[in-house]
Amino acid sequence: MTQTDSQQPKNAPPADNTTMFIFGASGDLVKRLLVPSLYNLDRDGLLDRGMTIVGVDIAEHDDDGFRTHLKDFIADKAADKHAEGGGHELDEDHWQDFAQRIHYLQGDFTQSDVFEQIRSHLEQADSDNALFYCATAPRFFGDIATGLGKADLMKEGDNRYRRLVVEKPFGHDLESAKALNAQLLEVMKEEQIYRIDHFLGKETVQNILVARFANVLFEPFWNNHYIDHIQITAAETVGVETRGKFYEKSGAMRDMVPNHLFQLLAMVAIEPPAAFGADALRSEKAKVLGALRPWPREEVHHNSVRGQYRAGHVNDSDVPGYRDEPDVAEDSNTETYVAMKMMVDNWRWVNVPFYLRTGKRLSARDTEIAICFKPAPYAQFRGTDVAQMNSNWLIIQLQPNEGMWFDFQAKRPGPELEMDTVKMGFAYKDFFDLPAATGYETLIYDCLTGDQMLFQRVDTIENSWRAVQPFLDAWAEDNSVEGYEAGSEGPQSASELLERDGRQWHKIGEVTGPGVAPVPGSSRRK
Repeated sequence: MTQTDSQQPKNAPPADNTTMFIFGASGDLVKRLLVPSLYNLDRDGLLDRGMTIVGVDIAEHDDDGFRTHLKDFIADKAADKHAEGGGHELDEDHWQDFAQRIHYLQGDFTQSDVFEQIRSHLEQADSDNALFYCATAPRFFGDIATGLGKADLMKEGDNRYRRLVVEKPFGHDLESAKALNAQLLEVMKEEQIYRIDHFLGKETVQNILVARFANVLFEPFWNNHYIDHIQITAAETVGVETRGKFYEKSGAMRDMVPNHLFQLLAMVAIEPPAAFGADALRSEKAKVLGALRPWPREEVHHNSVRGQYRAGHVNDSDVPGYRDEPDVAEDSNTETYVAMKMMVDNWRWVNVPFYLRTGKRLSARDTEIAICFKPAPYAQFRGTDVAQMNSNWLIIQLQPNEGMWFDFQAKRPGPELEMDTVKMGFAYKDFFDLPAATGYETLIYDCLTGDQMLFQRVDTIENSWRAVQPFLDAWAEDNSVEGYEAGSEGPQSASELLERDGRQWHKIGEVTGPGVAPVPGSSRRK
């Protein structure tokens, strides 16, 4: 489809001049995502020309060495058409201009000296605005916040802002999440905290709200009268790779569920906000997450599955099992797969189950929301060859084939009444000219402009952990894990989780074929 002028992206104004300090500047996140995102924002004219970026870490670097370290990685990634945001060449002239605003501050950010150096740097800066980004291990978040507070660096004035960005995970259970929130709020206001989840920076995630609230055809049917159930999937083909030490402490539940998957659930399930603004939207999300049913401990195992990948075959390659990965214990029972049934106890969603699953080394890379509508009554087809009616599915795929697809029933040509499931939808890449991006651009720009709509608030964090805690408690008593072959769709028990309710999983990665519920393929009978 040809793109019209109205479909061209509108130019947003550049963010105010600021100094961005990135703690943990030598880490993978900085070179792989943060600095490429800042480069892309600068390329698109969304950063003030006076903005400076200061990497803070204990590793030895000077400004030139840090810039070279970043450039080599970014150039390789930019040229890699398979990398997220890749498939183009680095603009050498623009990089040289951008790089002059990148600096490095060597020091231990657990010590007070670093914060005094930051104060000195800000006193010489063109702007009093400061954005502090914690690209570190989560255990340092509280220390950095305390250090900023003791150095009086979070104090705002009439003409300056001070903001802190923290990456997930926000705690590792309910108790630690509460403790971290308390530590942050001791030295700053909630309005200064940006808890970032890169899933929410994806265009298709934000499009969930537009699809629901800007199209009148959806809202009348967005409730338990018409929707049978909802599935949310985050499937990966990769294993833990170099993250064995981290994964041994977190597992799939802590890594994915209370942030990524629950945020997607909240976006789908919220009530229409009073206004399209940060406070109204986040309040509605908090209500949904507060309405998640905390399963009694004796019901946890009936409503969840823990899996761990074994050796198998993925993308034409043999891959090892989780226990054979680097930095993983030989007898580890850490889960790399989670499936769970959640209920939202409010009027809109009563009796509508939300099935969530996430896992590594699965059959395809696929992050999607699959909404299964109740099948139409078929009394009017009595006496025909139609055996049963299939459900309509609305598939919102977030990656890799970003778009929306709707399954519906149509009559096959011919003298007899025969039906097939057909698919209608759109793919972002076919309709919009999307620039190369990492997915962090929107979120970083929002941090710089003070828009908290896509960031988690203290109550959403704690409500999420409150719903997860019963699973963590039950699994601490019985941490058995079911093996599944790499390259499969997960453990057998995950299929049984839905089969007990008379349902089936939507096939991972299937966005172009027929729907799969209640029966794959045609609904006709010969």
